[in-house]
Amino acid sequence: MRTRTLAAAVSIVALVVAGCATEPEKPAPKPAPAAPAPVAPPAPAPAPAPAAAPAPAPVAKPEAPKPPPAPKPINLTSTELFEFDKATLTPDARSKLDSEVIAKLKDLRDIKYIIVNGHADRLGSPQYNQALSEKRAEAVRAYLVSRGVDASAIETLGFGKTLPVKSCPDQKDRKSLIECLAPNRRVVVEVQGMPR
Repeated sequence: MRTRTLAAAVSIVALVVAGCATEPEKPAPKPAPAAPAPVAPPAPAPAPAPAAAPAPAPVAKPEAPKPPPAPKPINLTSTELFEFDKATLTPDARSKLDSEVIAKLKDLRDIKYIIVNGHADRLGSPQYNQALSEKRAEAVRAYLVSRGVDASAIETLGFGKTLPVKSCPDQKDRKSLIECLAPNRRVVVEVQGMPR
């Protein structure tokens, strides 16, 4: 009986094996349809930007102080100031000093200095011409002081015949030579100060 049971079991196994072999293959199951991609909700519209605050008005910076204007020199060279061998101002010389020095001094608020340089021509000895040039410078200084210029601001110098502006050959006619040398008989006034 045991053999029968064993035979029956073998037959069952054979049938199962045979049934598996004859049974058509089942197609592979279809993949599950893909779930539709979730639709993202529309992004919210960006909030309107807040109105830009008006730019603050630029703060006016105080202007940097302007540098003071440069001192302006006034130079006067005149052959009308003195006659030959004299240190006395002529009327024309006074008029020229009024228009070219005194009038310009009014345009200055602060006078640093006034230098009056006296000069002579080459006729005469060096010592004589040195003294004459100093007297001419002093004559101009005295006139400027008489017109209200501060005497302590004026310095005078005499250069004698050392700085001629015109050279003249010796001439037989002394009068012609004196006329030729006239530009050397002069005073140079230099004023330096701050304009108003």
